[in-house]
Amino acid sequence: MDEYFFQCPYCWQQISMLVDLSQSNQNYIEDCEICCNPIQITVAIEQQNILSFVAKSMS
Repeated sequence: MDEYFFQCPYCWQQISMLVDLSQSNQNYIEDCEICCNPIQITVAIEQQNILSFVAKSMS
């Protein structure tokens, strides 16, 4: 697991989440810990490194 910091696409606050580096491609929905809006998270991982991290609003 690795802590990754990113900006919420709704409230623009910096938040963090734990990313499982053992899974190569991940796509899921996580609520913002500040404003509680749903964020679509897409992560690509290769050899225990995050290649890309995208956080998009659901609207």
